Amino acid sequence: MKVVDIASEIYSELARPDTLSVPPIAFWLRNNIGDLNNRINQDFYVDSTTMEINRATQDADGNDVVVEVGDEEKAIFKKMYIIHYYGVQIRESLGAASTDTWVEIQSDGTSVRRINKVEQGRQYQFIKMSETEDLEKAINAYKMRAAAPIQVAGNDTIEGNYGTDDYVRTHSNL
Repeated sequence: MKVVDIASEIYSELARPDTLSVPPIAFWLRNNIGDLNNRINQDFYVDSTTMEINRATQDADGNDVVVEVGDEEKAIFKKMYIIHYYGVQIRESLGAASTDTWVEIQSDGTSVRRINKVEQGRQYQFIKMSETEDLEKAINAYKMRAAAPIQVAGNDTIEGNYGTDDYVRTHSNL
């Protein structure tokens, strides 16, 4: 899947905010592919000619194959960007809160009320924390499904001879 397609999906999922567009999201995705790899223990890369996110691996016969990013990895990557987006929103709202000296003005029967930037920052913080929890759950589930045993010790195919009369006779010298 191409980086720009993932960026477009993210932009749509964020309800197409006026302060954002697809190119900055695609730029962020291209530059943070290493963070995705670190989190899910993979080795995805952005192909410089096609701008697709791929991973080189080998098939059962030992041949080199290129695997495209899957839906699960894409969902984790999208969640990472959404957390980044809400972090930016928190910084912007708290920066604006330091310069806002008024919230509501009333004069001659009319009033003007501004959005409380501190409260807006709290809401963004709550959303970011919720998204971070979801990301951690998704990463842990991904790692559990991708985990394979390194070694299986023992031989469970040989039937044991415990509790039979021969075993009791040979070991009853106690």
